[in-house]
Amino acid sequence: MTSTDSDASPEAMLAFYRHLYPFKSIFNWLNHEHVPTRLFTHREFAFTLQHDVYLRYNSFNTYEDLKKQVCALNPTRFEIGPIYTARPRDKKSVRSAAFTPVKRELVFDIDMTDYDGTRTCCSAADICVRCWAFIAAAVKVLHTALVDQFGFKHILWVYSGRRGIHCWVSDSDAMDLTDEQRRAIVNSLTVIEGGKEMAKKVNVRIGNKALPPSLWPASNTLRLLFDPLILKDQDVFATESNWEILLQLVPDNTITEKLRDKWSNNPSRSSSDKWLDLKRTIHKTYDEGSVEYNRLQNALEDIVLQYTYPRLDAEVSKHRNHLLKAPFCVHPKTGRVCVPVDPLHVDDFNPVTVPTVSGLLREMDESTKNGEEGADWSKTSLQPYVDMLDRHTAEIMDGVRRSKRAAASSDQSW
Repeated sequence: MTSTDSDASPEAMLAFYRHLYPFKSIFNWLNHEHVPTRLFTHREFAFTLQHDVYLRYNSFNTYEDLKKQVCALNPTRFEIGPIYTARPRDKKSVRSAAFTPVKRELVFDIDMTDYDGTRTCCSAADICVRCWAFIAAAVKVLHTALVDQFGFKHILWVYSGRRGIHCWVSDSDAMDLTDEQRRAIVNSLTVIEGGKEMAKKVNVRIGNKALPPSLWPASNTLRLLFDPLILKDQDVFATESNWEILLQLVPDNTITEKLRDKWSNNPSRSSSDKWLDLKRTIHKTYDEGSVEYNRLQNALEDIVLQYTYPRLDAEVSKHRNHLLKAPFCVHPKTGRVCVPVDPLHVDDFNPVTVPTVSGLLREMDESTKNGEEGADWSKTSLQPYVDMLDRHTAEIMDGVRRSKRAAASSDQSW
């Protein structure tokens, strides 16, 4: 098969679904056990077909049934939703009151376009290894918060295939969260708020007090990334329009007028120089420990957060009935596969080098030519990513087994 790497034609997609998509691994991950349970049989799947035809409320008994339907429909992508009180395919035959979502992974969606006011290397739907650093920072902050603050263990990060990343939390406690509880978690993790017309987007303090303790780990992490990412690599404050935004975030007219004059007379100063100018001017203008000094130090902390803290699409996370693109789908515009990302090595991930559907099909064809039997994902560069999902799933299943043994022991003790 000859095609460009971004080719996600119907013919390429059908071959991908038939030979390469890891349906069994997806089933095990969603089901938490090897034998089908309600976590799979009562789970909603939605399909996007050619010409944007959208089919909701599909459900399946086994992964073989799912594969058969996917190959029959040949969707451009499919999405995964919640577990309902009844099988989604029976929705029309049950009372509406008897059809409600009861479980669902806690999910998050981070999109690179939400950083367009900050990144300078790309814009809109484009992404490169340089602006991936914003996504990497978001993963570090959110993963730490989910583990340390909320105690979650089973967290899967998945590249969206183009310009973002998705997070799936599969702990039983996360699966059982109500919409109100999900909203509370999202609100606690939301720091950046406000549209383009609003200069200051960080308002997490009560008066002029210190940051809430829940934000200390994020602040410590992001402070270390601010210089190499914002000041040096992106050089965000190089242009007048951008350094004017910075000055709007400094709550002191004396400071901002001094800096505006200095930078207007020497506009070629780098972002690192401008940031140093800001800090030095604060030190020269106010005594360390004074109310004014402390207020401006808090402002500097808020600026670091504003330019580096994760941008969450909060609506994705607040409701159990939200659907999210399945891992290992193919993005139709880039041809890239939505592969898992190791949060411990997120800095090393390069979205530009992710396996593409066309490249994978060439690898599979090559393995067939070499006489290898059973052409599938294990003969391609998709294997390490499927292995990553399988290791993640094995940890989930181990937790389920331990919970069942503990419950059995508790029953026997009576």
